[in-house]
Amino acid sequence: MITIMESTRLINSLDRVASIRSNVADSLVKMAEILSKSEEVAETHSGKFGLDADIDDLKLASKNLKSGVFRLLVLGDMKRGKSTLLNALIGENLLPSDVNPCTALLTVLRYGPEKKVTVYFKEGKLPETIDFNTFKQKYTIDPDEGKKLERENQAAFPNVNYAVVEYPLPLLEKGVEIVDSPGLNDTEARNELSLNYVHNSQAILFVLRASQPLTLNERRYLDNYIKGRGLNVFFLINGWDEIRLGLVDIDDGAELAEAEAKLRQFFQTNLAEYCQLNGANVYDERVFELFSLNALRRRLKHPEDSLEGTGFPGFMAALNTFLTQERAVAELRQARTLARQSYNHCHDAIARRIPLLGEDLQELKNRIASVSPEFEMLTDIRDRFQEEIGEMRDRQAKKVADSFRTYILDLGKTFELDFVRYQPNLGFLDSLQKGKREQFNAEFQQAFERYLNEKIAEWELTAEKQIADAFAQLSQSAAKYGANYTQVTQLINEKLTGEKFNRGINTELEEDAPSWASWAMGFFSLTTGNVAGVVMASAGFDWKNILVNYVAVIGISTFLLLFAGPLASIGLIGIPLLGLGVGALQADEARKEFIKATKKEFIKSLPELAQSQWQSIYDVVEQCFNDYDREVSKRLNADIKSRQGELDNLVAQKQSQEIDYAQELSRLKILDGEVLSQLKTIESAYQDLLSSPV
Repeated sequence: MITIMESTRLINSLDRVASIRSNVADSLVKMAEILSKSEEVAETHSGKFGLDADIDDLKLASKNLKSGVFRLLVLGDMKRGKSTLLNALIGENLLPSDVNPCTALLTVLRYGPEKKVTVYFKEGKLPETIDFNTFKQKYTIDPDEGKKLERENQAAFPNVNYAVVEYPLPLLEKGVEIVDSPGLNDTEARNELSLNYVHNSQAILFVLRASQPLTLNERRYLDNYIKGRGLNVFFLINGWDEIRLGLVDIDDGAELAEAEAKLRQFFQTNLAEYCQLNGANVYDERVFELFSLNALRRRLKHPEDSLEGTGFPGFMAALNTFLTQERAVAELRQARTLARQSYNHCHDAIARRIPLLGEDLQELKNRIASVSPEFEMLTDIRDRFQEEIGEMRDRQAKKVADSFRTYILDLGKTFELDFVRYQPNLGFLDSLQKGKREQFNAEFQQAFERYLNEKIAEWELTAEKQIADAFAQLSQSAAKYGANYTQVTQLINEKLTGEKFNRGINTELEEDAPSWASWAMGFFSLTTGNVAGVVMASAGFDWKNILVNYVAVIGISTFLLLFAGPLASIGLIGIPLLGLGVGALQADEARKEFIKATKKEFIKSLPELAQSQWQSIYDVVEQCFNDYDREVSKRLNADIKSRQGELDNLVAQKQSQEIDYAQELSRLKILDGEVLSQLKTIESAYQDLLSSPV
């Protein structure tokens, strides 16, 4: 009953997490409502505090926290048993498995009260809702046919974006969303939709097969799109029970143990480099040997039967720990940070307001005038940080664009050596036969596209690291400017109130910083609409998708368009000139000459390839920093404006009416208590999650 227990435990854990998230989301929105109502009332009392930014952030965080999902992206080549594994995981034969035709669409499996499939199309065509049988019949293909289409560089369903499968499963009802992708062909790998899912998933389930350990295609994908990106990847080695089938004596336990030990050593050696997370080796927590088909058969026949020995207990336990502890704690910690900062903003405003309530109008104006130099210091901090962002933007945009140009121009130096592993599968001697020339040409063009894809992906990773380092530097600057900003605001408080100023509650590093600085340091994703994704490179927004999707989708197609003429001339003209009936030795020489001809034409095109994209690369990197600057500036200006507006509002109210000191004092204290009460609810939920691991 171990696996059933693990499945039940995961569902129960997710249910508890979902309940806690919902309660925290409710407290966030209640806090926003309390502040909003207070701001309305304040217009006829001592004046508004200018907490609009806090109110907006609290509402958005509440919405994102309540609607957020735990997204699992399933990656793997065809014939790896992805769908079988998923069916075993969810306990129903829901998706077409590899014993049948394979799904050829990116398929999102999420909760729905009724069973249905919705297919989303490209080019503005309206979505189509169909039943499961129709989906399986219409949008699945034979794995061999899928490989054939891949070789021909064709999509099985070119007019379709993706499909959404809704199903009333307990696991999905608790906030889990599973994304099943097609095979690891390069066209799909560089598809914008797939890349978005890679970057915005809580975890990637990378499915391998014991009988085909880590193929070149799988290694290329891992190197190009997974390695070094800080992603949470679980490697699921499917078909572990198939090892026995390759033995001379399938009943020989010693031979089986030896074969398994060798295979484990192989995977340990070859997967360790992809199991590095924050400098730690997490191989033992991320690699699992599974018997998915056996597990599925047993679950379908006896839903309550134990699946011990299938590898699922360990995997389910690790997935449970990851989703319900690591991810949930991180999300709720952000919610607590936001709530703490909002309370402190409110508490500080109240603490400033109360001593000023009893001042006469002239004395109030004098005190406000006395802090004018400090407000100038705040705007100076803003200007200096904006200037630093601008300098970093200009420097990095040029640096990345220049690195791209240099990288492209240098491709010719190693082309002959690099291109060896991309050559067409069709034997070169066979290609000289008249009937196979077109096939060779098609495979050659696909090989060249694969070569370009992976070379650009290699540069792409370098560019990401350069930009990530730049944002890390800006994060440090944000911390420095934030600390200076806090010192100035503390001085403003003390000059206004005439006394030492104390914060409402004790806070941690990121909570003690101004909210704009916390955002600039990368501590928030709850307020950016990316609760289901990852916090990107200390910037708090999704700059990676801006860069990666541009280079992936636009850059490659531009390259191929520019090189289409030379590529065609090499394939269709070069081969016939070599003649027919040559021997193997001559064919090898012909192959070398063919590669040299390709290199010659390629080198001719490199300057245009490099220069044509320089400005576009510059622009897209510039956009990353402009988006960052825009959000930082908006938040910083709003903070300064709210502080100034808070004082102006009090002056305006004193000029227009007599403020009832006792009544206003009571209102402000009640406000502080109500906001603090919601914060305590959030604190309690967070501590409950920490003290009682799910």
